[in-house]
Amino acid sequence: MSRNIIAILRGITPPEAVEICTVLVEEGITDIEVPLNSPEPLASIAAMVAAVGDDVTIGAGTVLTVEDVANVKAAGGTLIVSPNADIDVIAATKAAGMQSYPGVLTPTECFAAIKAGADGLKIFPSSVIGTGGLAAYKAVLPADMPVYAVGGAGPDNFAEWIGAGAAGFGIGSAIYKPGYTADDVHQRAQAIVAAYDQAVA
Repeated sequence: MSRNIIAILRGITPPEAVEICTVLVEEGITDIEVPLNSPEPLASIAAMVAAVGDDVTIGAGTVLTVEDVANVKAAGGTLIVSPNADIDVIAATKAAGMQSYPGVLTPTECFAAIKAGADGLKIFPSSVIGTGGLAAYKAVLPADMPVYAVGGAGPDNFAEWIGAGAAGFGIGSAIYKPGYTADDVHQRAQAIVAAYDQAVA
């Protein structure tokens, strides 16, 4: 089963990257983001790509520049997630044959990102607009444009966000924080996947 959950591994280091990635994949989370403000993020991305191959979508978050896009591509990443809707970053991502999920918060940013070629929209922080705001956005956004809720969405309210039109979620500190062991991540991923599966059933 493919789940629309992006695990955000902010702060992960190369020595633990493969083990954490493997645990997530075993639990059914196959979209993984390493924010570029993590220690040696490109090394972590390259190690995970080498370990799990083509079955998993691995890339970077907090991608702010066109140069960042090129560096992630060189490391083997295929996913670019940003906290903002930078048109140049979106265009460079698509030109490189990668998936683009820019961060947006207003309808203007949503439509600008879509026009630039975004594959999906990351409402961030989603807690600012809430489920009512998302439902209003979905009334005017293209029906086939997936919207991910990030920052304020989690296992306790997956169903509410899905009901409002969310196609998926980005999960950060609820699944990984620096210092968490592979077993910690395993338990958290298991609970998150169970909650997601129940919400979409």
